[in-house]
Amino acid sequence: MTPMSNPRLTEILLDLIRFPTVSALSNADISDRVAELLTDRGFTVEVTSYDDAAGVRKVNLVAKRDPKRPGGGPHSSSIKPASGGLAYFCHTDVVPAVAWTGPGGDPFAGVVAEDRIFGRGACDMKGSLVSMLGAIDEVDVHQQTAPIWVVCTADEEVGFEGAAYLVKHSQAYREIVAAQPLAIIGEPTRLRVVHAHKGILGLSILSQGRAAHSSTDGGINANEAIVPVLATLLEIAQQTRADASLHDERFDPPHLSWNFGVSDGCTAVNITPGRSTAWCSLRPMPRIDGEALIKRVVDQAEANGLSVRRMRGGRPVWIDPQSPCIVDMCRLAGGPPITVCYGTDGGEFFELNQRVVLGPGDIAQAHTTDEYILLEQFNRGPVLYAEAIRHWCTG
Repeated sequence: MTPMSNPRLTEILLDLIRFPTVSALSNADISDRVAELLTDRGFTVEVTSYDDAAGVRKVNLVAKRDPKRPGGGPHSSSIKPASGGLAYFCHTDVVPAVAWTGPGGDPFAGVVAEDRIFGRGACDMKGSLVSMLGAIDEVDVHQQTAPIWVVCTADEEVGFEGAAYLVKHSQAYREIVAAQPLAIIGEPTRLRVVHAHKGILGLSILSQGRAAHSSTDGGINANEAIVPVLATLLEIAQQTRADASLHDERFDPPHLSWNFGVSDGCTAVNITPGRSTAWCSLRPMPRIDGEALIKRVVDQAEANGLSVRRMRGGRPVWIDPQSPCIVDMCRLAGGPPITVCYGTDGGEFFELNQRVVLGPGDIAQAHTTDEYILLEQFNRGPVLYAEAIRHWCTG
Protein backbone atom coordinates (compact mmCIF):
# COMPACT_ATOMS: atom_id res chain seq x y z
CA MET A 1 0.00 0.00 0.00
CA THR A 2 1.33 3.44 -0.92
CA PRO A 3 1.80 5.55 2.21
CA MET A 4 -0.25 8.71 2.58
CA SER A 5 1.50 12.05 2.95
CA ASN A 6 0.83 14.50 5.75
CA PRO A 7 -0.95 17.31 3.85
CA ARG A 8 0.21 20.10 6.15
CA LEU A 9 3.88 19.09 6.17
CA THR A 10 3.84 18.23 2.47
CA GLU A 11 2.58 21.72 1.70
CA ILE A 12 5.44 23.24 3.71
CA LEU A 13 8.01 21.07 1.95
CA LEU A 14 6.68 21.94 -1.50
CA ASP A 15 6.82 25.60 -0.50
CA LEU A 16 10.48 25.35 0.55
CA ILE A 17 11.43 23.42 -2.59
CA ARG A 18 10.15 26.38 -4.64
CA PHE A 19 13.07 28.48 -3.39
CA PRO A 20 15.94 27.88 -5.88
CA THR A 21 18.64 27.89 -3.21
CA VAL A 22 21.52 26.61 -5.32
CA SER A 23 24.71 27.52 -3.47
CA ALA A 24 25.72 30.07 -6.13
CA LEU A 25 22.56 32.06 -5.31
CA SER A 26 21.42 33.79 -2.15
CA ASN A 27 19.46 31.85 0.47
CA ALA A 28 18.08 35.03 2.05
CA ASP A 29 14.49 34.50 0.85
CA ILE A 30 14.18 30.95 2.15
CA SER A 31 15.79 32.03 5.42
CA ASP A 32 13.09 34.67 5.80
CA ARG A 33 10.44 32.02 5.20
CA VAL A 34 11.97 29.58 7.69
CA ALA A 35 12.31 32.36 10.26
CA GLU A 36 8.59 33.07 9.81
CA LEU A 37 7.72 29.39 10.30
CA LEU A 38 9.80 29.23 13.47
CA THR A 39 8.50 32.52 14.87
CA ASP A 40 4.97 31.18 14.42
CA ARG A 41 6.03 28.26 16.63
CA GLY A 42 7.25 30.47 19.45
CA PHE A 43 10.93 30.73 18.55
CA THR A 44 13.12 33.78 18.75
CA VAL A 45 15.48 34.06 15.79
CA GLU A 46 19.03 35.38 15.44
CA VAL A 47 20.20 36.09 11.88
CA THR A 48 23.82 36.40 10.80
CA SER A 49 24.71 37.16 7.19
CA TYR A 50 27.81 37.48 5.07
CA ASP A 51 28.82 37.94 1.45
CA ASP A 52 30.49 34.94 -0.16
CA ALA A 53 33.55 35.14 -2.40
CA ALA A 54 31.34 36.11 -5.36
CA GLY A 55 29.65 38.88 -3.38
CA VAL A 56 26.39 36.97 -2.94
CA ARG A 57 24.53 37.54 0.33
CA LYS A 58 24.24 34.39 2.48
CA VAL A 59 22.20 33.95 5.65
CA ASN A 60 22.47 31.74 8.72
CA LEU A 61 19.83 31.64 11.40
CA VAL A 62 19.67 30.29 14.93
CA ALA A 63 16.20 29.95 16.44
CA LYS A 64 15.48 29.10 20.07
CA ARG A 65 12.37 28.17 22.01
CA ASP A 66 12.79 28.26 25.76
CA PRO A 67 10.51 26.40 28.15
CA LYS A 68 7.65 28.53 29.52
CA ARG A 69 6.14 28.79 32.95
CA PRO A 70 3.02 26.62 33.36
CA GLY A 71 -0.06 28.66 32.52
CA GLY A 72 1.97 31.48 30.96
CA GLY A 73 0.95 33.15 27.75
CA PRO A 74 2.99 33.22 24.56
CA HIS A 75 5.06 36.12 25.90
CA SER A 76 5.55 34.84 29.44
CA SER A 77 9.09 34.83 30.80
CA SER A 78 11.07 31.67 30.34
CA ILE A 79 12.34 29.44 33.06
CA LYS A 80 15.92 30.23 34.04
CA PRO A 81 18.41 29.36 31.29
CA ALA A 82 18.93 25.61 31.20
CA SER A 83 21.78 23.43 30.10
CA GLY A 84 21.15 20.50 27.83
CA GLY A 85 18.18 20.49 25.51
CA LEU A 86 18.26 19.68 21.81
CA ALA A 87 19.72 21.58 18.87
CA TYR A 88 18.79 20.61 15.32
CA PHE A 89 21.13 21.64 12.47
CA CYS A 90 20.38 21.79 8.75
CA HIS A 91 21.44 23.71 5.64
CA THR A 92 19.20 25.58 3.24
CA ASP A 93 21.41 25.49 0.13
CA VAL A 94 21.15 22.79 -2.53
CA VAL A 95 23.31 21.53 -5.38
CA PRO A 96 22.59 22.60 -8.99
CA ALA A 97 19.91 20.82 -11.01
CA VAL A 98 20.83 21.50 -14.63
CA ALA A 99 19.78 18.12 -16.02
CA TRP A 100 16.58 17.39 -14.10
CA THR A 101 14.89 14.10 -15.02
CA GLY A 102 12.26 14.02 -12.26
CA PRO A 103 8.54 14.39 -12.95
CA GLY A 104 7.25 17.82 -13.86
CA GLY A 105 10.44 18.95 -15.58
CA ASP A 106 11.19 21.66 -12.98
CA PRO A 107 13.44 20.73 -10.03
CA PHE A 108 12.02 23.63 -8.00
CA ALA A 109 8.37 22.70 -8.50
CA GLY A 110 7.97 19.76 -6.14
CA VAL A 111 5.84 16.84 -7.22
CA VAL A 112 4.14 14.21 -5.05
CA ALA A 113 4.03 10.98 -7.06
CA GLU A 114 3.17 7.52 -5.78
CA ASP A 115 5.30 6.94 -2.67
CA ARG A 116 7.68 9.91 -2.85
CA ILE A 117 8.12 13.67 -3.06
CA PHE A 118 10.37 14.86 -5.89
CA GLY A 119 12.31 18.13 -6.05
CA ARG A 120 15.79 19.55 -5.56
CA GLY A 121 16.34 19.59 -1.81
CA ALA A 122 13.46 17.24 -1.01
CA CYS A 123 15.96 14.76 0.41
CA ASP A 124 19.02 16.96 1.03
CA MET A 125 17.77 18.46 3.20
CA LYS A 126 14.56 20.46 3.19
CA GLY A 127 12.56 17.33 3.94
CA SER A 128 14.55 16.93 7.13
CA LEU A 129 13.89 20.52 8.21
CA VAL A 130 10.16 20.10 7.63
CA SER A 131 10.26 16.87 9.64
CA MET A 132 11.72 18.81 12.56
CA LEU A 133 9.02 21.48 12.21
CA GLY A 134 6.43 18.71 12.37
CA ALA A 135 8.10 17.29 15.47
CA ILE A 136 8.11 20.67 17.18
CA ASP A 137 4.36 20.95 16.54
CA GLU A 138 3.89 17.76 18.59
CA VAL A 139 5.56 19.16 21.73
CA ASP A 140 3.79 21.93 23.63
CA VAL A 141 6.11 24.64 24.89
CA HIS A 142 4.71 24.19 28.41
CA GLN A 143 5.96 20.59 28.39
CA GLN A 144 9.51 21.77 27.82
CA THR A 145 12.04 21.78 30.63
CA ALA A 146 15.01 22.55 28.35
CA PRO A 147 15.47 24.65 25.20
CA ILE A 148 15.00 23.62 21.58
CA TRP A 149 17.22 25.22 18.96
CA VAL A 150 16.89 25.09 15.15
CA VAL A 151 19.99 26.16 13.22
CA CYS A 152 19.94 26.70 9.45
CA THR A 153 23.19 27.42 7.63
CA ALA A 154 24.22 28.47 4.14
CA ASP A 155 26.83 26.98 1.82
CA GLU A 156 27.09 23.47 3.24
CA GLU A 157 27.37 22.13 -0.27
CA VAL A 158 30.40 24.32 -1.08
CA GLY A 159 32.81 23.83 1.79
CA PHE A 160 30.68 24.27 4.93
CA GLU A 161 31.22 28.03 4.64
CA GLY A 162 28.01 29.00 6.42
CA ALA A 163 28.66 26.77 9.41
CA ALA A 164 32.22 28.09 9.70
CA TYR A 165 30.92 31.67 9.68
CA LEU A 166 28.26 30.82 12.25
CA VAL A 167 30.80 29.34 14.64
CA LYS A 168 32.88 32.52 14.52
CA HIS A 169 30.16 35.18 14.49
CA SER A 170 26.96 33.94 16.15
CA GLN A 171 26.31 34.83 19.79
CA ALA A 172 23.39 32.40 19.79
CA TYR A 173 25.74 29.60 18.74
CA ARG A 174 27.99 30.46 21.70
CA GLU A 175 24.95 29.89 23.91
CA ILE A 176 24.46 26.46 22.34
CA VAL A 177 28.09 25.57 23.06
CA ALA A 178 27.66 26.63 26.68
CA ALA A 179 24.50 24.52 27.04
CA GLN A 180 25.96 21.39 25.37
CA PRO A 181 22.61 20.02 24.11
CA LEU A 182 22.16 16.96 21.99
CA ALA A 183 23.06 18.19 18.49
CA ILE A 184 21.22 16.47 15.63
CA ILE A 185 22.71 17.04 12.19
CA GLY A 186 19.64 16.32 10.07
CA GLU A 187 21.30 14.94 6.93
CA PRO A 188 19.58 11.98 5.22
CA THR A 189 20.54 8.72 6.98
CA ARG A 190 17.29 6.74 6.52
CA LEU A 191 16.76 7.62 10.20
CA ARG A 192 19.70 5.47 11.23
CA VAL A 193 21.98 6.84 13.93
CA VAL A 194 25.35 7.96 12.51
CA HIS A 195 27.97 8.50 15.19
CA ALA A 196 30.95 9.20 12.91
CA HIS A 197 31.82 10.36 9.43
CA LYS A 198 34.88 11.25 7.37
CA GLY A 199 36.02 14.77 6.58
CA ILE A 200 37.22 16.19 3.29
CA LEU A 201 40.08 18.39 2.08
CA GLY A 202 41.81 19.11 -1.19
CA LEU A 203 44.54 20.90 -3.13
CA SER A 204 44.65 22.79 -6.42
CA ILE A 205 47.99 22.88 -8.26
CA LEU A 206 48.63 25.39 -11.04
CA SER A 207 51.27 25.14 -13.77
CA GLN A 208 51.66 28.31 -15.81
CA GLY A 209 53.29 28.00 -19.25
CA ARG A 210 52.86 30.03 -22.42
CA ALA A 211 50.32 29.27 -25.13
CA ALA A 212 51.38 29.30 -28.77
CA HIS A 213 50.81 27.60 -32.11
CA SER A 214 52.14 24.08 -31.69
CA SER A 215 54.13 24.30 -34.95
CA THR A 216 56.47 26.84 -33.35
CA ASP A 217 58.87 26.86 -30.42
CA GLY A 218 57.17 29.96 -29.02
CA GLY A 219 55.14 28.11 -26.40
CA ILE A 220 55.88 26.54 -23.04
CA ASN A 221 53.74 23.46 -22.44
CA ALA A 222 52.30 23.82 -18.92
CA ASN A 223 51.72 20.07 -18.73
CA GLU A 224 55.43 19.27 -18.74
CA ALA A 225 55.93 20.73 -15.26
CA ILE A 226 52.77 19.15 -13.90
CA VAL A 227 53.45 15.57 -15.08
CA PRO A 228 55.77 14.75 -12.13
CA VAL A 229 53.03 15.91 -9.76
CA LEU A 230 50.51 13.68 -11.52
CA ALA A 231 52.86 10.75 -11.06
CA THR A 232 52.99 11.49 -7.34
CA LEU A 233 49.21 11.78 -7.15
CA LEU A 234 48.84 8.38 -8.82
CA GLU A 235 51.44 6.81 -6.56
CA ILE A 236 49.65 8.12 -3.45
CA ALA A 237 46.26 6.94 -4.74
CA GLN A 238 47.62 3.41 -5.11
CA GLN A 239 49.34 3.58 -1.74
CA THR A 240 46.22 4.66 0.14
CA ARG A 241 44.35 1.63 -1.17
CA ALA A 242 47.11 -0.90 -0.51
CA ASP A 243 48.69 0.33 2.75
CA ALA A 244 46.79 -1.03 5.76
CA SER A 245 48.39 1.58 8.00
CA LEU A 246 46.35 4.18 6.11
CA HIS A 247 43.07 2.32 6.65
CA ASP A 248 40.40 2.61 9.32
CA GLU A 249 38.19 -0.47 9.16
CA ARG A 250 35.41 1.31 11.02
CA PHE A 251 34.54 2.96 7.69
CA ASP A 252 33.50 1.50 4.34
CA PRO A 253 35.57 2.04 2.28
CA PRO A 254 38.31 2.06 4.94
CA HIS A 255 40.79 4.15 2.92
CA LEU A 256 41.11 7.90 2.36
CA SER A 257 39.22 7.89 -0.97
CA TRP A 258 42.13 9.70 -2.62
CA ASN A 259 40.94 11.30 -5.85
CA PHE A 260 42.66 13.51 -8.42
CA GLY A 261 42.39 15.02 -11.86
CA VAL A 262 43.96 17.44 -14.35
CA SER A 263 42.77 19.89 -17.00
CA ASP A 264 44.67 22.11 -19.42
CA GLY A 265 41.59 23.55 -21.12
CA CYS A 266 42.90 22.86 -24.61
CA THR A 267 40.32 22.30 -27.33
CA ALA A 268 42.65 21.70 -30.29
CA VAL A 269 45.83 19.71 -30.88
CA ASN A 270 47.60 22.61 -32.57
CA ILE A 271 47.79 24.69 -29.39
CA THR A 272 50.62 24.46 -26.88
CA PRO A 273 48.82 24.41 -23.50
CA GLY A 274 49.68 27.56 -21.60
CA ARG A 275 47.99 26.64 -18.34
CA SER A 276 47.30 23.35 -16.59
CA THR A 277 45.61 22.69 -13.26
CA ALA A 278 45.72 19.50 -11.24
CA TRP A 279 43.69 18.80 -8.12
CA CYS A 280 43.42 16.16 -5.46
CA SER A 281 41.04 15.43 -2.62
CA LEU A 282 40.90 13.01 0.26
CA ARG A 283 38.56 12.15 3.10
CA PRO A 284 40.38 12.25 6.46
CA MET A 285 39.32 9.93 9.24
CA PRO A 286 39.53 10.45 13.00
CA ARG A 287 42.76 8.44 13.28
CA ILE A 288 44.26 9.24 9.85
CA ASP A 289 44.44 12.85 8.70
CA GLY A 290 46.49 12.34 5.51
CA GLU A 291 48.59 15.45 6.15
CA ALA A 292 51.86 13.64 5.39
CA LEU A 293 50.48 12.71 1.97
CA ILE A 294 49.41 16.28 1.31
CA LYS A 295 52.93 17.45 2.19
CA ARG A 296 54.40 15.08 -0.40
CA VAL A 297 52.25 16.66 -3.09
CA VAL A 298 53.05 20.20 -1.99
CA ASP A 299 56.78 19.47 -1.90
CA GLN A 300 56.69 17.92 -5.37
CA ALA A 301 54.70 20.82 -6.79
CA GLU A 302 56.95 23.48 -5.31
CA ALA A 303 60.06 21.62 -6.52
CA ASN A 304 58.65 22.00 -10.03
CA GLY A 305 57.89 25.70 -9.58
CA LEU A 306 54.14 25.24 -9.34
CA SER A 307 51.72 27.15 -7.11
CA VAL A 308 49.52 25.28 -4.66
CA ARG A 309 46.25 26.34 -3.08
CA ARG A 310 44.67 24.40 -0.26
CA MET A 311 40.90 24.24 -0.61
CA ARG A 312 38.66 24.62 2.40
CA GLY A 313 37.41 21.30 3.71
CA GLY A 314 35.65 19.82 6.68
CA ARG A 315 36.68 17.88 9.77
CA PRO A 316 35.72 14.26 10.43
CA VAL A 317 33.32 13.49 13.26
CA TRP A 318 33.73 10.76 15.85
CA ILE A 319 31.41 10.38 18.83
CA ASP A 320 31.99 7.26 20.93
CA PRO A 321 29.24 4.78 20.00
CA GLN A 322 28.94 3.89 23.70
CA SER A 323 28.38 7.49 24.81
CA PRO A 324 25.01 8.07 26.51
CA CYS A 325 23.68 10.34 23.74
CA ILE A 326 24.31 7.70 21.06
CA VAL A 327 22.97 4.85 23.19
CA ASP A 328 19.80 6.80 23.99
CA MET A 329 19.24 7.84 20.39
CA CYS A 330 19.77 4.29 19.16
CA ARG A 331 17.14 3.13 21.63
CA LEU A 332 14.68 5.66 20.21
CA ALA A 333 15.60 4.86 16.59
CA GLY A 334 15.59 1.11 17.11
CA GLY A 335 18.94 0.19 15.60
CA PRO A 336 22.71 0.21 16.17
CA PRO A 337 24.93 3.20 15.34
CA ILE A 338 26.78 3.32 12.04
CA THR A 339 29.53 5.30 10.31
CA VAL A 340 29.34 6.99 6.90
CA CYS A 341 31.97 8.30 4.49
CA TYR A 342 30.49 11.64 3.45
CA GLY A 343 30.95 14.87 5.37
CA THR A 344 28.49 17.24 7.06
CA ASP A 345 28.37 20.58 8.84
CA GLY A 346 28.83 18.51 11.98
CA GLY A 347 32.59 18.69 11.52
CA GLU A 348 32.44 22.46 12.05
CA PHE A 349 30.53 22.05 15.31
CA PHE A 350 33.40 20.27 17.04
CA GLU A 351 32.81 22.21 20.27
CA LEU A 352 29.59 20.27 20.78
CA ASN A 353 30.27 17.04 22.63
CA GLN A 354 26.97 15.30 21.84
CA ARG A 355 26.53 15.11 18.09
CA VAL A 356 24.63 12.65 15.96
CA VAL A 357 23.82 12.66 12.25
CA LEU A 358 20.21 11.56 11.82
CA GLY A 359 17.57 12.42 9.29
CA PRO A 360 14.88 11.09 6.96
CA GLY A 361 15.72 10.20 3.37
CA ASP A 362 18.54 8.26 1.77
CA ILE A 363 21.88 9.81 0.80
CA ALA A 364 21.63 7.73 -2.39
CA GLN A 365 18.83 10.08 -3.52
CA ALA A 366 20.74 13.29 -2.65
CA HIS A 367 22.26 15.25 -5.56
CA THR A 368 20.58 13.04 -8.18
CA THR A 369 18.82 14.29 -11.30
CA ASP A 370 15.48 13.08 -9.89
CA GLU A 371 16.02 13.76 -6.17
CA TYR A 372 13.20 12.57 -3.92
CA ILE A 373 12.30 11.59 -0.38
CA LEU A 374 10.16 8.55 0.26
CA LEU A 375 6.86 9.31 2.00
CA GLU A 376 7.63 6.50 4.43
CA GLN A 377 10.75 8.39 5.55
CA PHE A 378 9.02 11.79 5.47
CA ASN A 379 6.26 10.44 7.70
CA ARG A 380 8.62 8.73 10.16
CA GLY A 381 10.95 11.70 10.52
CA PRO A 382 8.65 13.89 12.64
CA VAL A 383 7.78 10.92 14.86
CA LEU A 384 11.39 10.12 15.73
CA TYR A 385 12.39 13.77 16.06
CA ALA A 386 9.43 14.34 18.42
CA GLU A 387 10.57 11.41 20.56
CA ALA A 388 14.04 12.94 20.72
CA ILE A 389 12.61 16.33 21.75
CA ARG A 390 10.56 14.70 24.51
CA HIS A 391 13.57 12.74 25.73
CA TRP A 392 16.02 15.66 25.84
CA CYS A 393 13.69 18.62 26.37
CA THR A 394 10.76 17.51 28.56
CA GLY A 395 12.53 15.54 31.27
